[in-house]
Amino acid sequence: APARPLERQDTPRNAMGLLERRVTLATVGALLALAAIAWAVTVRQAVDARMAMDLTAPLFLGMWLSMMVAMMFPTIAPIVLAHRAIVRKRGEGWAPTVAFVLGYLTVWTAIGLIPLAVLVAVRSMASAQPSPALVAVSGAILLLAGGYQFTRWKRKCLKACRTPFGFILDHDFGGGSRSAFLAGISHGAYCLGCCWALMAVLVVVGVMNLVWMVALALVFLAEKNWRHGVVLTRVAGTLVAGLGFAVLVHPDLLTWLSGGSPPSVMGGHV
Repeated sequence: APARPLERQDTPRNAMGLLERRVTLATVGALLALAAIAWAVTVRQAVDARMAMDLTAPLFLGMWLSMMVAMMFPTIAPIVLAHRAIVRKRGEGWAPTVAFVLGYLTVWTAIGLIPLAVLVAVRSMASAQPSPALVAVSGAILLLAGGYQFTRWKRKCLKACRTPFGFILDHDFGGGSRSAFLAGISHGAYCLGCCWALMAVLVVVGVMNLVWMVALALVFLAEKNWRHGVVLTRVAGTLVAGLGFAVLVHPDLLTWLSGGSPPSVMGGHV
């Protein structure tokens, strides 16, 4: 006889759990679907040789945005889920979560102006054989990228990315879409601080180099979500810095790193 009241008490709890699972699946599914679409667009752009010949700022930023969605959306699923859970408890709909993601993308889209400037400056140095200046710049970029992996700034930004609920609670700008957008910008800044150095490797090997893009996306995903991600950070830093030394000692390695093509930043090879 007492089992029936207990079942009635558990029914709302079970229904709430089922709803939360559905929300989780819907959120993760949306992020992964957008990432898959972005990967398809990025692959198509990478194999289109005309991109390198007819580059404009809007074209590059559009390409850059599709790359960021492809590479970063799987990594931010935990923080988006954490944000969604909090705004749901406030009785808010999907708009704040969408605003959060848009704020995040705003940061990564704006930062795309930097690789665009590097592209314009570096592609004039590209040739069949790497020039001493290009070798020096490329080696320095790799050494800087590898060294940054061991800094306290990297650790601080990575911690913010690895503790979604802690970040949301520490960077809660209040309710509503505007506040969520600001929170997304804040998280985008931390994510940028976490990933910019390894992302700079693409300047050396080719912004549209699909092999390196996939490799870096997997590193970012593991850094932020794997329990050994902090150790992986140091391993990646050591490998990238080692590549930097190797490029300075053996300049021909630069051509191989970019897929066997001249080491321009638009090398879209797989």
